[in-house]
Amino acid sequence: MKQLWALGLCVGLCIPMYGQDKEKVTDRIADSTAVLRQLLATPDKGIPSDLLDRSECVIVYPSVKKAAFIVGASYGRGVITCRTGRDLRGPWSAPAMFALEGGSVGFQIGGQATDFVLLVMNDQGAQSVLKSKVKLGGDASIAAGPVGRNTSAETDIVMKAQILSWSRTRGIFAGISLAGSTMRSDNDSNKALYGRSLTATEIVRDGAVPPPVAARPLLHLLNRVTPGHRKK
Repeated sequence: MKQLWALGLCVGLCIPMYGQDKEKVTDRIADSTAVLRQLLATPDKGIPSDLLDRSECVIVYPSVKKAAFIVGASYGRGVITCRTGRDLRGPWSAPAMFALEGGSVGFQIGGQATDFVLLVMNDQGAQSVLKSKVKLGGDASIAAGPVGRNTSAETDIVMKAQILSWSRTRGIFAGISLAGSTMRSDNDSNKALYGRSLTATEIVRDGAVPPPVAARPLLHLLNRVTPGHRKK
C-alpha cells in the first residue's frame, strides 16, 4: 500500500512538472519566432535575403543573458530548424531545442539580454552543428554576418564560413562572431516538447516527429520568406 501511495505521489508531482517544462519550451519557440519575424521585417537593417535563401539551417537564441558569458557556466536556449526534402527544397523541419554555452563575447558584459540568429550555410556546417557538441570557430567556422539588403554578401569571409551569426541588443542589430562558444542539442527540452528522448539530428534530419502546434508560426514564417534552398 505504501508503495502504491508513493507511486501515486510521484505521478501527481511529475505530471505538473512535465507540463511546466513543456510550457517553457513552447514559450521559447514563440520568443524565437518573434525575434526572427522582427529581424526579417527590416531587410535594410537585418539579414540579407540572399544569405537566408542559401542557408541550410536557422538557429535562434532569444534573450541570452549577458551574465551567462561572464561566468561561462550558464547558457542560452533556443531552437534549430533545417530544410528538408530533395535538394533541400522541402518544408522546414520540426524544431529541435538547442543550447548555447560560454564563450568570450566582450560587449556582453552588462545587464541587457541579447538575441542571436545563426545561419548554417552548408552541409558540412550542418553536420558539425548536429553533433553532440560543437565548438564554434574550432569544429565549425563562424563569422559575423553582414547586415542590410545592400551589403555585399560575396566577401571571402562570408563565402567560406560554415556559420554566420548576428546579434540584437536594445534594438541594435549587428553581425557578431560567437567563436569560442559551444552549441549542443538540448535533449531535456526536446523530451519535454515531444514526450520522448530525441536528439536534434533525429528531429531535424530524420523527421522522427511532426512539427508541434507551437512551431507552426515559426515554420510558416520561414516557409513563406524562404521556401526553397538556393545554391551559390
